[in-house]
Amino acid sequence: MFKVLVSDPISDLGIQQLMDAADVLVEKKTGLGEDELAAIIGEYDALLVRSQTRVTEKIMAAGTNLKVVGRAGVGVDNIDLEAATKRGIIVINAPDGNTITTCEHTFAMMMALARHIPQAYAKTVGGDWDRKSFLGVELRNKTLGVMGMGRIGSEVAKRAKAFGMNILAFDPFLTQERAEKMEVKLASVDDIVRNADFMTVHTPLTPETRHMISRPQFEVMKKGMRIVNCARGGIIDEMALVEAINEGIVAGAAFDVFESEPPQSDHPFLSNPKIIVTPHLGASTVEAQENVAIDVSEEVLHILRNEPFKNAVNMPPVAASVMSRLQPYFSIGEKLGSFAAQAANQAVNEIHVDYAGDLSDVDTLPLTRYIVKGVLGHHLGSEVNIVNCMHLAKSRDINVVVTKASKSKGFTNLLTVTLKTQNQEETLVAGTLLNGYGERIVQIDKFPVDIAPEGHVILISHNDKPGLIGSVGTLLGQNDVNIASMQVGRKIIGGAAIMILTVDKAVQKDVLTQLTTLPELNTAIEITL
Repeated sequence: MFKVLVSDPISDLGIQQLMDAADVLVEKKTGLGEDELAAIIGEYDALLVRSQTRVTEKIMAAGTNLKVVGRAGVGVDNIDLEAATKRGIIVINAPDGNTITTCEHTFAMMMALARHIPQAYAKTVGGDWDRKSFLGVELRNKTLGVMGMGRIGSEVAKRAKAFGMNILAFDPFLTQERAEKMEVKLASVDDIVRNADFMTVHTPLTPETRHMISRPQFEVMKKGMRIVNCARGGIIDEMALVEAINEGIVAGAAFDVFESEPPQSDHPFLSNPKIIVTPHLGASTVEAQENVAIDVSEEVLHILRNEPFKNAVNMPPVAASVMSRLQPYFSIGEKLGSFAAQAANQAVNEIHVDYAGDLSDVDTLPLTRYIVKGVLGHHLGSEVNIVNCMHLAKSRDINVVVTKASKSKGFTNLLTVTLKTQNQEETLVAGTLLNGYGERIVQIDKFPVDIAPEGHVILISHNDKPGLIGSVGTLLGQNDVNIASMQVGRKIIGGAAIMILTVDKAVQKDVLTQLTTLPELNTAIEITL
């Protein structure tokens, strides 16, 4: 008999399948402090929580029989993942449970924005019958730009089509083939900014997506744009948005999220009549709260019965003999995936991983997960982890192919990651561990190199001509960018080449643009590891 402790308020309907299971005993004990929970957790096989209970290292250590901690929701900030992983305790969440409710809230905000519903309500209940001030617009025949075509963005696009809207869709993993299947038009951020009538964002908040809509985008934005954000605060530059509204560029905005929550009482969103706000209600429906509990209960039952599961957010147990051989390569594997993702300039539809050397005779799936996490993590941020990465890749029609060979071109082990795009372009990065030197990237595309995968790297493609290295160094020096190391990879004198520079700090985008104006220099991108 498995014992399950529910330490936060969760409805009986949400955990009904656990309560009905013949091999499970469910007990509810809410409001427990850390010491109280630690004193009793040793007798339980599973722990179900929401956001109130903090599952600390002390509680994990006391949970001698604990196999799984289930979070009835998405965020796991209240659970010590490192402590759980060290003890082989699986932590699961319910990432799909709030998909529809967040999608519907997005549409509610869009409709309210189009028809001025909150403003009209406030004026009407205030005793002012004013029909002239609230002339709205229809959604039919309007163009909706969807930033992020994951679970929620895809559902929004589906419903927008039913309203007769034309959909422009941006997602770093959206291929032309998948866009056609979804009956949306593949677009860039710039396409959406310049052409959409409405825009909604559904991306994770990462360094790459932070302020992805800011002053430069507002300067070229189609006049009269209406913007909805029910994803994460910070994706849209709040102060720049207020300026764009005041300048008449943006007709209105509807936000369920803020960069800092709750917002300060003097936040300009709260006093602007063209901005609708709600207090992070995206997942706040009866159905969503029940769905996340149902989802996590099902996963807990699978884990207790040693059945396949999918929504773990930490590393599942791996045989010690396999772990000892793979673990040294986890970090370099994830960095190779991230490097390749940042170097690729098209939507990826295949991740090809090649293992050469001693690792070819072991189960490399745990290491492959780290590589795939590195590829997806550049765009998806904390949404992706080493357990759900394969599921996320499959949901985005990204094929993961693994090959192995015993020979490794002079290295004990060589890991090669090749990303293939919808245009059949390939980006290749290979790396290894060298005794005395640690992690090294030893090949980029067709060029042999030798660099440490860390910090800020500028990757330049150019023609091998005298004087170019000096020009690059001078330009970076003029922009206060200090070069820590530099090397060039080439095949033949005077032919195509790459330049790899490690620098001391992040490089401004305009500096990279300046680099591309130098003669014989083709592209310049920054890669952060």
